[in-house]
Amino acid sequence: MTQVNDGRGIRPPTQNQNTSGAGMNRVMIGIIAAVGAAIAASGAIAQSQPLPTPLVEEVMVKTTLLTLNDANLTGNYDVMHAKMAGAFREKFGPDTLKQAFTTFAGKHVDVIAATPLVTTREARIGSNGVLMLRGYFDTTPSRLNYELDYAISEGEWKLIAIDVKVKGPSTSYAGAAGLLAHATADFPMAIK
Repeated sequence: MTQVNDGRGIRPPTQNQNTSGAGMNRVMIGIIAAVGAAIAASGAIAQSQPLPTPLVEEVMVKTTLLTLNDANLTGNYDVMHAKMAGAFREKFGPDTLKQAFTTFAGKHVDVIAATPLVTTREARIGSNGVLMLRGYFDTTPSRLNYELDYAISEGEWKLIAIDVKVKGPSTSYAGAAGLLAHATADFPMAIK
């Protein structure tokens, strides 16, 4: 069973809390499909960048997820939008992010600030030039899983894709209907 942390503790979702995210997944499929072609064309920029150290990786992950947390709690996605890669900002506004993360609205993920991250794969730069960070926070009784993709924009690694899932104690990866949100952009990898 999926559980929700609404600031009053982790508990099963109420009838009014949509935890499937399935509707947004369909909306975002078209955006996701456009990413591959655009990114594949220009991976050389990021290939010359070094991988972040484990400390920098942790800072990147926690900063991203805490920014998402603040946006979800306030309903204001302007700061998160401003921290995204330039091509994302040009194509999508803060309202796109708000819509993508509707299932997380009002929910807390800030417990990760004091929790060590557990990487499930070594940080790597794909052939398309995207830095991929994968892992989770063991936020008992639930687990917050993340897949974060960054690309070089304005001279630094900036977020282009975020996939966050909260897995409750009685769900499994294969059948998890956990909280899911995914936002990505048609990213040409040009330094802005």
